Amino acid sequence: MEWMYRSTRDANNRVTASQAVLKGLAEDGGLYVPEELPGFDFPLEQLSGMSYQETAYAVMSLLLTDYTEEELRGCIRSAYDEKFDTPEIAQLRKVGDAFYLELFHGKTIAFKDMALSILPYLMTTAARKNHEDKEIVILTATSGDTGKAALAGFADVPGTRIIVFYPKDGVSAVQEKQMVTQKGANTCVIGIHGNFDDAQSGVKRIFSDEPLKEELAQHGFCFSSANSINIGRLVPQIVYYVYAYGRLLERKELAAGEPMNVVVPTGNFGNILAAFYAKQMGLPVGKLICASNENKVLYDFFETGVYDRNRPFVLTSSPSMDILISSNLERLIYRLAGNDSAKNAALMQSLVQTGSYTITDDMRAAMEDFAGGYATEEETADEIRTLYRETGYVLDTHTAVASHVYHTWKRQNSPSAPAVIASTASPFKFARSVMGAIDGKYASMDDFALIDELARISGVTIPQAVEEIRTAPVLHDKVIDAGEMKQAVREFLGIDSL
Repeated sequence: MEWMYRSTRDANNRVTASQAVLKGLAEDGGLYVPEELPGFDFPLEQLSGMSYQETAYAVMSLLLTDYTEEELRGCIRSAYDEKFDTPEIAQLRKVGDAFYLELFHGKTIAFKDMALSILPYLMTTAARKNHEDKEIVILTATSGDTGKAALAGFADVPGTRIIVFYPKDGVSAVQEKQMVTQKGANTCVIGIHGNFDDAQSGVKRIFSDEPLKEELAQHGFCFSSANSINIGRLVPQIVYYVYAYGRLLERKELAAGEPMNVVVPTGNFGNILAAFYAKQMGLPVGKLICASNENKVLYDFFETGVYDRNRPFVLTSSPSMDILISSNLERLIYRLAGNDSAKNAALMQSLVQTGSYTITDDMRAAMEDFAGGYATEEETADEIRTLYRETGYVLDTHTAVASHVYHTWKRQNSPSAPAVIASTASPFKFARSVMGAIDGKYASMDDFALIDELARISGVTIPQAVEEIRTAPVLHDKVIDAGEMKQAVREFLGIDSL
């Protein structure tokens, strides 16, 4: 059966899976969601012996139904190969009383690799299927990790160009160096004065600029997105929770049908939404624990039913979560609203006009699968330090937020089900914050000396993704105001100003 996708803001905007991947964002500003979520067509016991690639096909073939088996298997084979530094693709490590799902073994040592390794293949396949002859311009805002993962995925891919905007002072030193040293004739990286929300809002404005899109079409270009607003990013994320369950079955940590709890550090909500979709499709998940840093807009939402971005923006040691506008939450709101696009659109309009919206009591009751928690900067550092001293395992700052939230929730709820914590980045990507948490004596060391010391104390080899940027030249040094983003796009594409 072929599943169609529908915009969260217009019930009449229906497209195939490949069209949704190609478009990225719906013309009305909504996000594409499957009209229905299919159930698994395989027994859970079967997951125990399946590789990551096999699991990916079993899950993604249920949702990307207009891709042929040959096309989809080809995308999976090309994406999940030797570019990952472990044959498992995602390793499940038991540390203390929890399982850490290491999603950072790809080329850019962050979980975004898991979906952005396959998105270029899904998108170029979609272009062929839909007879798209224009050059695809990938337009992306990043809080640190999406940018590099997208750049690495699309660099020199024929028929594409990619433009990444990032907050100039809102990412780690390693994150920035990874982006600004990116090679590829089709790549462009631009810093903006402002925060991630400024970058993301600017990208959305460009997507909704119809005169600009018409002008680009005249010059042979069309826009798409590599952000998690693209369903081609979200569907691959469902896979790693299904894969983690298979590994728990294989190790006899649970029996088929028994639940696992899932803990996700999240800012833009896509990662934990994927776990929610997995549960809706039949994966036995107990609680979905949403972990926030001091930008705790999601925690407050789960506590009160009010989403309010009217608050100070805090720069933290977990910058990929420094977000006050969680775009993917719209997909959950749409579902909580009974798939009512008009109701969802009204709430999203309220967010634009007033910076907040309030859901109904019935919608709040439908969020019982979720629990929220947050970690302060001090608690995040303490989690890194404590786990390292007790086990020798080193967390990055984002995973430490999730780990702290889980342990707080566990003390309050005494769950019997095992917990899988999404470990979203290598500690090497945030070495200064990680090493500072372990011991203040490291404060005076430069970034790469800290990386060397982290390798020494953890016994983990420095990832190639870090080694290769030690002496790499800066190739992208442009910094602009958020209001200049549209013009920067025009300049990169060689389109003269009007």
